[in-house]
Amino acid sequence: MPAAHSDPPAPDQTDWLAIGAFARRAGVSASTLRFYEAQGLMHGGRSASGRRRYPRSALRRVAFIRVAQQVGLTLEQIAAALATLPDGRTPTPADWARLSATWRPQLDARIAALTRLRDQLDSCIGCGCLSLQRCALYNAGDRAAASGGGARFLLLDSDRPEDPGPP
Repeated sequence: MPAAHSDPPAPDQTDWLAIGAFARRAGVSASTLRFYEAQGLMHGGRSASGRRRYPRSALRRVAFIRVAQQVGLTLEQIAAALATLPDGRTPTPADWARLSATWRPQLDARIAALTRLRDQLDSCIGCGCLSLQRCALYNAGDRAAASGGGARFLLLDSDRPEDPGPP
């Protein structure tokens, strides 16, 4: 985890925001900022009176974290990406392009899984067959257990049988 700054630099105090103002500007709660800091995703400092402050430049870092979370990345993945930036700086557009390219295969797989889920749920909910003998999602004898936990037929198209047949 990066070490927190003890004091904002004296020459330009206007580049630092108090935690409440920073939180409002970033669109997150103050507790979220403290959590991100505790996870080593960002760092702040203290004013002469001991109040928590963050550099204005960290707004882009928080935006990066939020976007990465919204596309489904874990905090560990985000921390690993941020650790590749020199001196813990805020990601630039070139950094974002490089980092997002490494996440593209994972995001493509997630999009494909969500599309399959959406399409299969829609047909299942809309068919009204109410027949376990003909349902494409039925799992006779729990044969999906061999593929691991969770909703295997919905998430792994290749594991889904064409016609499961009667139980």
